[in-house]
Amino acid sequence: MTSNLIKQNVARLLAELPDGVELVAAAKTRTPEEILEAVEAGIKIIGENYVKDTKEAYGVVGKRVKWHFIGTLQKHNVRRNVLEIFDMIESVDSLGIARGIDRKCAEIGKIMPVLIEVNSGRESQKSGVLPEDVEQLVREISGLKNIKVMGLMTMGPRFGNPEDSRPYFVETRRIFDRIKGLKLPNVEMRYLSMGMTNSYKAALEEGANIIRIGTKIFGERYRA
Repeated sequence: MTSNLIKQNVARLLAELPDGVELVAAAKTRTPEEILEAVEAGIKIIGENYVKDTKEAYGVVGKRVKWHFIGTLQKHNVRRNVLEIFDMIESVDSLGIARGIDRKCAEIGKIMPVLIEVNSGRESQKSGVLPEDVEQLVREISGLKNIKVMGLMTMGPRFGNPEDSRPYFVETRRIFDRIKGLKLPNVEMRYLSMGMTNSYKAALEEGANIIRIGTKIFGERYRA
């Protein structure tokens, strides 16, 4: 996509978002040059799925924006030089991953904000913790000193009728509100990250204050 179209897409999205909603540009498969165009158009947060791609893009863009990890974080990627880049990890779904983040962040003197990824659709092919297990995981993570739970994240179907996503979002918002009411130590339920290009309008209606948009900014992907 040309830089002018990226600029137009970003401007259109930012203009329509309600106050208090943060836009994450989902940069999976995008080149560092495309990401830079989005940043220059007004994007403040870049969401990356892969560590290798993040390093390449970070080399071009640097700290001009915040960096969120939105993919499945493998244990071998929980390294100091990776965690130094990210400002938030949106996809924590196990105590093991959380402990790895906590341990490495302790080495660099950093407290990492994280979101718990909820598999609200109970889809076997997707990562995330099942809805009934979210509260227990949050309680376990709350005892870690170098990690702070800031909310929840969930996925919706990438294609199809956007209304198919709504039950996922309703369920995740219900869990979010319940955990927020518990007032657990070291847990600040501030962010509800839901909705992508196909489903973000439904997500906003159900309480999302972070949306992750790729195609509507950059155009269709050319590789998986």
